[in-house]
This record gives sequence, C-alpha cells and structure tokens, in this order.
Amino acid sequence: MSQTPPFCRHPTLREQAAALASGATTSERLVQAAIERIAAHQAAGGHAYVGAVDAAAALQAARASDAERAAGRVPSLLAGLPVSIKDLFDVQGQVTLAGSAGPVPGAQPAPADAPAVARLRAAGAVLLGRTNLSEFAFSGLGLNPHHGTPAHPQDAARITGGSSSGAAVSVALGMADAALGTDTGGSIRIPSAFCGLTGFKPTARRVPLAGAYPLSRSLDSAGPLARSVDCCAIVDAVLSGEPLQHAAAPPLAGLRLGVTHDLVLDGLDADVAAAFDRALARLSAAGAQIVDFGFAELRELPRINAAGGLVTAEAWQLHRTRLQDPAQAARYDPRVAQRTRRGEAISAADYIDLLDERARLQAAARERLQGLDAWLMPTVPLLAPRLADVAADDGRFFAANARALRNPSAINFLDGCALSLPCGAPGDLPVGLSVAGLHGSDARVLQVGRAVEACLQGAG
Repeated sequence: MSQTPPFCRHPTLREQAAALASGATTSERLVQAAIERIAAHQAAGGHAYVGAVDAAAALQAARASDAERAAGRVPSLLAGLPVSIKDLFDVQGQVTLAGSAGPVPGAQPAPADAPAVARLRAAGAVLLGRTNLSEFAFSGLGLNPHHGTPAHPQDAARITGGSSSGAAVSVALGMADAALGTDTGGSIRIPSAFCGLTGFKPTARRVPLAGAYPLSRSLDSAGPLARSVDCCAIVDAVLSGEPLQHAAAPPLAGLRLGVTHDLVLDGLDADVAAAFDRALARLSAAGAQIVDFGFAELRELPRINAAGGLVTAEAWQLHRTRLQDPAQAARYDPRVAQRTRRGEAISAADYIDLLDERARLQAAARERLQGLDAWLMPTVPLLAPRLADVAADDGRFFAANARALRNPSAINFLDGCALSLPCGAPGDLPVGLSVAGLHGSDARVLQVGRAVEACLQGAG
C-alpha cells in the first residue's frame, strides 16, 4: 500500500499558529491539504479514519476561523488547525462506534459533543473526522477486523500500536496537526512510541471523560498525540481547562531522573535497549542526574493482574449483557470478546483485592519516587511488530499485546501521568522514551519533558 513519504517533517502546532498569525497561510489551506492527504490515504487502502470525512463541514469551519482571525478573535493556539478525534468520543449528530462493527442496539446520534470535543471546538480547532482504533479500545496493538488495521507510517508491513492506532497515523502522515486519544493501559503512548510521535497520558480525570465510550472507569484517561512536548502541552491545556505553561525548556542540569531495573527493563528488544541507553548517556552528559532506584513491588504486577485486572473486570461489567446474547456477541472482535469474558470469573472480593493492591503500590510509588523530578523508562520494550507475526496466531497476538502494555500500564495502575517522546536514531524504527510522574504531577512531567526533548534533539 502506498503511503505519504514516512516521517517527512510536519510543522508543530506553534509553527502552524505562527504561520496563520503572519498571514503566510490560512486555516482553509491547512484543512484542504489535510483533506487531500486523507483522500489519498483512503484511496490507497489506508484505514486511519473510520468512514467518510465531512470535508464540507471542515472547510466551512476553517473559513469561519479565518474570518474570526481577520476580526481579531483567536481563542487559542489551536485556532484554525485540523485535529482528529478518536472514535470513542461523542460528536454532535454522529453515532459513536468505538471501533465496533456497528452501533449497539438503540444507539442514537449524540445530542452534544463530549466535553473534551467541545473544548477543542471552543478553542477553534477544526474537527476533521473520527480515527480508527482497536475495538472498544481493548488492545495495545491497534488491529481492527471491522474497519481495517492502520499500517505503520514508516513500514506498512508493521502495526501502529493501539488502541489509538488511527490517531497516530493521522498525525504521522500529516492528516491532522494533533489527535485526541484515550489511554487506559498505554493507548496513547504505545502508538506514539511506535510511530515516532509524542503522546501525553494525563492523570486520570484531569480531562473529562463524559461522552467518551468507557473501557475501565478506574484507568481511562484522555489526551493528545502530536509532534512535540509543546504540542502536547498546548492540547492538554485546552482539554484540561488549565493554563498553558511557558514554552521554554527548563535547565536539564541538576534534574534528578529516576531509572529502575525492576520489571520495566526486563526483556527489551536490542534496539530499544540501545536507544534507551543512548538517551540516558546523553541526558547525563548534559548534566542530569540519572538516579538508580529500587521498585521491587513492580514485579508483583503480573501476579496482581493475572486474572485480567481492573480493566477486564470493569469491561465485563460494561459488556456482559451483550456478550451473553449470542447474536450480539458474534459481532465482537473475537480477541476482544475473549479478553472481556475473563472478567466474568473476577468476583466482587477479587475486585476489592485489586483495589487494595493498587492502593498499596501507589503508596510504594510515592516512597520510591520521592525526590525525583521524573521517572524514565522505555515506553514499550519492543519495536513495532510485523502485522503478519501477530494477526493470524492468537498466541503471538496476546504475547505481543502483553509486552506492549507492560510498561505503560504500570503508570495507569499507579494513577500517574506520562509522556512518550522519540529517542531512537534517525532512519531506524522509532523507539519511545517515557517521562513519567505520579498522580497530579502533570505540569512537572511536561516541564521535564521539554528539557529531555531539547537535549535529545540536540538543543540541550
């Protein structure tokens, strides 16, 4: 399948906003270019977007944005810029499929935008369309048997990662300037890492989740996939309703960046290990203190989540009625149905035990990370797998899915926040570096992420 040339350098949100402000371009031109790329992508068999994009409505919104700008009304740095929406969020007048084969019985067009979508619209973003995902967001690999599997933007034989697979491709191939995604166990950070993007998973509940199809009420969060830490900060400020931080990267010298070998460095692909080691060496040479710390409790996560964990228990509660109806169950991706059905065996007592274990590990995390500015790890321990290696065989699929989710899901379990930013060598398959923190440390993680990014890009 032909693709837009991989990883051609697309402008950042701030660069696009500056071009609009100077009159070098217009929103209509930017949106038209994105629409043309989407059309070419779909004509070539690409699956980043679900269904048709309403080009007429997007262009009308772009022209309105240009008129508002001419009148001196520019609500945010996102004003006039094209943004994609993961097909989990309600958009007024549309039916949310959540990557499924079709609407659930009785589903109606959404009467209003989800709050996250409404905030983007109020900020002046031009909404392009819905992006593809793993069905019901329940996979870290991004395969979808109903709407097609988005191909990796650099190597079409590989997967993009999930569940926000289409979101990542929309940004990587210039079909949107930023994307709205969700993250329950890595669904923003995994595709960002695989596709050479920057993604931010905020502390859960900082961004409202009303009007977003849920997976796990305990673990879900919503955030951006974009091209830089600054881009993520710009979108996060809109989504959270909080002030945008100063764009300058803080000094890297003296920052205490923690690294633990417990669990998150086990079994890394050789290329991932090499990229991570190079990143640590570069950060250390620039004056950051790389602090080794022990976090043995992380090694308990496989045992704690052996029955499927909170996400499986909560997904079963949501889907059990449909999965107990053979006609409706037949419409599910069999692998999603299989993972969800595991929740039937999790008792109320088991669920309470999971909540208690989570609280215990959260307390341990506060102790282990005390005095650190951020926690570094490879976002995922593997490179993007080949589709052929995971598509046909359930064993390989579930093994790769578990590996992809291992590191990022630890942050969700600990109720933290994290960036994934590129740390691989140019021309190689992308590798993601995770810059993580505990609950509520979003501003600090974004600030440290700016310094880390500047260093890795040669400006720090």
